[in-house]
Amino acid sequence: MARLGAFALLAIAPALAQDADMARIPAGEFEMGRSHALPDDGLKWVPHILRDDRPVHTVTLSGFDMDVHEVTNRQYAEFVSSSGGKVRVPHYWPDGQPPEGRADDPVANVTWDEAAAYCGWRGKRLPTEAEWERACRGDLEAARYPWGDDDADASKAHYDSVKGPKAVCSYPKNSFGLCDMAGNVWEWVADLYEKDYYSRSPSENPTGPADGRYRMLRGGSWADVPKFLTCAQRSYARPEERSPNIGFRCVRAAN
Repeated sequence: MARLGAFALLAIAPALAQDADMARIPAGEFEMGRSHALPDDGLKWVPHILRDDRPVHTVTLSGFDMDVHEVTNRQYAEFVSSSGGKVRVPHYWPDGQPPEGRADDPVANVTWDEAAAYCGWRGKRLPTEAEWERACRGDLEAARYPWGDDDADASKAHYDSVKGPKAVCSYPKNSFGLCDMAGNVWEWVADLYEKDYYSRSPSENPTGPADGRYRMLRGGSWADVPKFLTCAQRSYARPEERSPNIGFRCVRAAN
């Protein structure tokens, strides 16, 4: 059966009920980008792509609401059910249903288009890269991680594992009340990728470059080591990519 693109899927019986599982991210400005040094920064042979999280620059954002946690298998199953067979079921779901005991794990193996379509069905959208980083940092302006500068460990995030994701909110929330901004699954965001974008990014509500082949990912995953869990870490993938360590969460403009 042919699959619908993101915009076509928005027409499927949108769920417009008020969602109580969101946190308010206040309007304001923050310093976006990596402010801490890495051991390879001074090496001339290091590819420029490894410095795509610089320069640090001031960004001003309007207020928005963000899902407290990554979209779960349980939530995504509602979307699949409402579509009448038009939404592809993640391949790891037996008999078309979330695996037993995994309903509250973040959904994975969804493409960027599918993630964007789910958010639209909920009356929301994917966050911009700037919104995601602002939400990750909370009130810790220049910290490496959502919890501060302390090293990552098993009490703070789910990472460096071979067992897949854990149920959402298995770890403490950050100062904005958000779970799993580091680890568990990478999260699709709205922006296209361009390695030099930070050098020319607009200072107010940036939405990423106009053109590009890849979509941005943020937050690191259960399979990654700590250096990929920082608030400033940028990654990307082809929008049609399906991976067991890529999921998403949604936002909407603050009322």
